[in-house]
Amino acid sequence: MITSSRSPFTASGEQGRGLWRALAEVLGGGLLMLLTQQLVHGLGDPPPDLALLPLGAVTLALLAVRRRFPVVSLLGLAVVLGLLPAAGLPAAAAAYTAARQLTAPRRRTAVLSGSAAATVLVSVALAPSVGLGGHSLGFALGTVLAATTLVVPGLVGTSRGQQERLLRALRERAAAAETARRLAESESRMHERSRIAAEMHDLVGHRLSLISLHTGGLEMALEKESPELRDEAALVRRATGDAMRELREVLGVLGPLGQDTGTGALTDTTGTRSDIEALAEESRRGGVPVELAWDGPDLDDRPAQVRRAVHRVVREALTNVHRYAAGARVTVAVTHTGDRVDVRVRNGAPPGGPAATGLGSGRGLVGLRERVTLLGGTLEAEPTPAGGFAVTAHIPAQPDPGAGAAGPGDPAAASPSEPEPGRAAARVQRRVADALTGFLGLAGMGVLAALGLLLVSEAAPQPDRPGPEKPRVGMAREKVLEYTLPDDGVRAAATGHEPPRSKSVTSCMYPPTEMDDFRPRSARRDRADTGSAARPPEDRPGRLTLTRYCFRGQVLATIDRFTVPVVSNAPPWESP
Repeated sequence: MITSSRSPFTASGEQGRGLWRALAEVLGGGLLMLLTQQLVHGLGDPPPDLALLPLGAVTLALLAVRRRFPVVSLLGLAVVLGLLPAAGLPAAAAAYTAARQLTAPRRRTAVLSGSAAATVLVSVALAPSVGLGGHSLGFALGTVLAATTLVVPGLVGTSRGQQERLLRALRERAAAAETARRLAESESRMHERSRIAAEMHDLVGHRLSLISLHTGGLEMALEKESPELRDEAALVRRATGDAMRELREVLGVLGPLGQDTGTGALTDTTGTRSDIEALAEESRRGGVPVELAWDGPDLDDRPAQVRRAVHRVVREALTNVHRYAAGARVTVAVTHTGDRVDVRVRNGAPPGGPAATGLGSGRGLVGLRERVTLLGGTLEAEPTPAGGFAVTAHIPAQPDPGAGAAGPGDPAAASPSEPEPGRAAARVQRRVADALTGFLGLAGMGVLAALGLLLVSEAAPQPDRPGPEKPRVGMAREKVLEYTLPDDGVRAAATGHEPPRSKSVTSCMYPPTEMDDFRPRSARRDRADTGSAARPPEDRPGRLTLTRYCFRGQVLATIDRFTVPVVSNAPPWESP
């Protein structure tokens, strides 16, 4: 008796413990979460490392038990997904499994809708707390994750589950039809055996009746002439009566039989040439042109079961012609050799079109095959290329006594079902194909989710980042170089015009500067209009303001600003 597995890692009714499969899935899910976390890192500051560990552990635990508890696993992973986008691929696997196992459409829709809503709500409510942005970004992020990692895999799982259930129903229906066919064939064989037994009862009963009748007459004749032999004759008569009674009792367990639809009851002429000619003539009167060819001696000296088999083959074949190919030409050929009787009944296509093959139950042919097999012969029945049908029987002239023990058509002789040669290889190929399909599906879903997250990240407002700090005394040289760069051309312009350096200074740099008032008169007029009439000496036209950073070692020691004269090449009307 097969009992359902209680392992938390297998589905209800699934055999095996599923521990190694669950461990492999947990390992693969952990690696996928690490890769996904690297991809979504740019959406904002991720949760602290201490918060990632329990969320990741919960995700992997729910992933491992998703087959046994599909609804709980999906809803739990939907909540975690709102906090940890890296749990998208495990959540997709749980959504696929849950939708695949749930058979009720309303429950499946409610579970998928509830899980998607849970992801969006948790993402909106807790996005600012876990550093994923504001509520609006949380809503966009939750919507993308719910659509790509829950809804889409759920739809795929729904389709796959319906397909599997349909295939399972078709297999069960095919198995039931095959079982019904076998039962029908077995019933036909048993019916034919019962018919044969009844025929033997009629034949043997007739012989026993003749023996009993003659023995009774002998008993009456010996009553006066030889009283001592009268008792022997009476004993034979009583034994014959007992044999007839026991024969009826033994064959009575076969049950009542339907009325035989032949040319008559079993007689000494059944199956002989005259009997087959009578069958052909009967079909001709029914509108079926029959041609009879008899080769070899008559069958009057053959056993009754052989003659009865020939009669039944011809009669059943002609009956099928009347039923399914009325008006078709029929050829009946009987060949009797020394050790075998061959019977062939072949009809062409009916005048109204091809023969309507396949419309009958086939029980008549099954019974014929059983009868011929019990005699040690073979029977073939198949359509012809011209649209007709042919029935060919090869019957031994002397039946084999052991042939009927277990014929080829007997269920008891059928070998037990053995696995097909390529069934194991096909199962392995199917599993490899399913694994490859699942991997490609996860990859495609991951790409889709990554694109969605990228769009959300690009649409999210970026915070203003502070620029580099302005140089100040005491700042390291590296920090100063982040703000500006040295310029050798400026150093050459400052030579001879810069103020003296302090003795403690070890090096100086002259960052590039912009010409302040060395510009056209119109620009200077615009500046004068702003009310800046009094300008410092270093801000006069025709001079350039320079800045010098001097370092004591690697630390900024002084910041000096000074002006240097600039030769102007402007036209006279542009002179100051």
